[in-house]
Amino acid sequence: MKAMILAAGYGKRLRPLTDHTPKPLVSIGGKPLIVHHLEKIAQTGIKEVVINLGHLGSKIPEALGNGDTWGLSIQYSEEGPDPLETGGGMAKALPLLGSETFLLVNGDVWCDLDFSSIPRSLESNDQSLLYLVQQPEWRERGDFSLVNRRVVESESPQYLYAGIALYHPSILEGAKVEKFSIVPRLKQAIASDRVAGILHLGEWDDVGTPERLHAIQANHGN
Repeated sequence: MKAMILAAGYGKRLRPLTDHTPKPLVSIGGKPLIVHHLEKIAQTGIKEVVINLGHLGSKIPEALGNGDTWGLSIQYSEEGPDPLETGGGMAKALPLLGSETFLLVNGDVWCDLDFSSIPRSLESNDQSLLYLVQQPEWRERGDFSLVNRRVVESESPQYLYAGIALYHPSILEGAKVEKFSIVPRLKQAIASDRVAGILHLGEWDDVGTPERLHAIQANHGN
C-alpha cells in the first residue's frame, strides 16, 4: 500500500502565517505538522508516499527531501499555483499511486490515531473507508452518519470526516486532471453502500484557523 498526503491548499484562514509557510509545514511540538504524518506512516510499514504540491509548494520538498530521514520514498505531484482540490489532486497523482487501494491523509489535520491500526485493504465492493470523529463545537453541522460501520447520509449527521481515509482508484474512474472535489463521487459511493466507516474517539483537530492552531500548540508545543 502507498500513502498520499494532501498538501497543496492555500491555507487562507491561517494568513498571514501561510503567506510565507505552507500549512503542512506549520510547527507543532517542535516539528512540521506533515512530519508527524510521515512518522506515523513510516511506523505502519508503508514505504512509498506521494505528496501533492500547490501553494508555496517548492518549500515542502526543500524541507522533506526524498523521505530518507523516515525510511520512506517520497514522490511529489506538482499542481502549480492553482491547486486542483481533493479530487483533481488525487486524479493527477494516480500514475504515482498505482492501481491498488491507498491511504489518504489531509496535511492539515492533527490526530492521535495510530496509523498502524488502519486496515491495509478494503472490503471487495468498497471504494473507500473513512475515519470519522465527533462533531466539534466549532462546526455547525456534521458530514455523515455511521450505521453498522457503514457511512450514510442523514438529515442530522453527527460525525465529521477526519481527513484520513482509504480509497480505491476506481472511485476516480473516468476523472480528468482538472480542479474538482472528491465529495460528489464519495457521496455517489455512499449512496451505493460502497463506503465503510470507523469512528475515532481520540484527539483530533483541523489546523484551519489561528485559534485552533494556537490551542494545539499550547497542548503540544510549537
